[in-house]
Amino acid sequence: MAHIILVTGATGTVGSATVRALSAAGADVRAGVHSLIKGDSLKRLPGVDLVEINFDRPESLAVAFTGVTTALLITPFAQNQVEMAQKLIDAAQAAGVKHVIRLSASGAESEPGIQLGRWHRQAEEYLKGTGMNYTMLRPGSFMQNFVNIYAHTIKESNTFYQPAGDGRVSHIDVRDIGDVAAEILLNPDEHNGKAYTLTGPQALSGKEVADIFSRVLGRTIQYVDLPEEAARTAMQQQGLPDWMVESLLELNAITRAGYASGVTSDVQEIIGRKPYTFEEFVQVYRDCF
Repeated sequence: MAHIILVTGATGTVGSATVRALSAAGADVRAGVHSLIKGDSLKRLPGVDLVEINFDRPESLAVAFTGVTTALLITPFAQNQVEMAQKLIDAAQAAGVKHVIRLSASGAESEPGIQLGRWHRQAEEYLKGTGMNYTMLRPGSFMQNFVNIYAHTIKESNTFYQPAGDGRVSHIDVRDIGDVAAEILLNPDEHNGKAYTLTGPQALSGKEVADIFSRVLGRTIQYVDLPEEAARTAMQQQGLPDWMVESLLELNAITRAGYASGVTSDVQEIIGRKPYTFEEFVQVYRDCF
């Protein structure tokens, strides 16, 4: 019988990295996507099939989980993400999935915590309450956020703006998260009931990040500490909803306060190699900047 692994949110940053890692390991992967068209690039990978997941159609979840042995559950950054997580967990349990990984976030265990952390903690507690075998992955800030959020200002004006003060962040490359998730999905038993905080190898301030960009790109890149009100105005002008603006500002506030600077050895212990450095990340993605 085939050992089918489901990855939800498969076109997202972590989901796609996990699908690629599983495909490279020769696994049979079912990539859960909101849009089959957007998932077309994943379909070209060896051993990968696409399945549509629509939270408004419970039958699509039942189909997605049919025959699945292990699953990585990723929900989008949305106001109803806890409800979506619960639907995925219910569908996994109903289908008899043997082991579930929940993509959570660094600091989810902290109480009372920030709003994003509380949402992730609610989803974690719901999963624990089912009695299913589980592993929690709690990554810190993604290095790839610099591609997705800041690349255009780095390209255009050699500058990136963050309301983060001098706070250091232990950014992690999503390729490391994907490799960790793939390893656990393929060998779940030894990771049952565990929670891992995933970080890069060092915590960097905005200025230190800018210095790395400058060295690798061969031109001067500057970090500008944006006042919180200016950041709020900029996000509102981009059309972000109020709940998202306030959640992101809360996240930046804990960064300023130094709470995003912890470094763990979890990545190396699970996959047997050191996580990528920020410098290695910039070298690989230098064309984006």
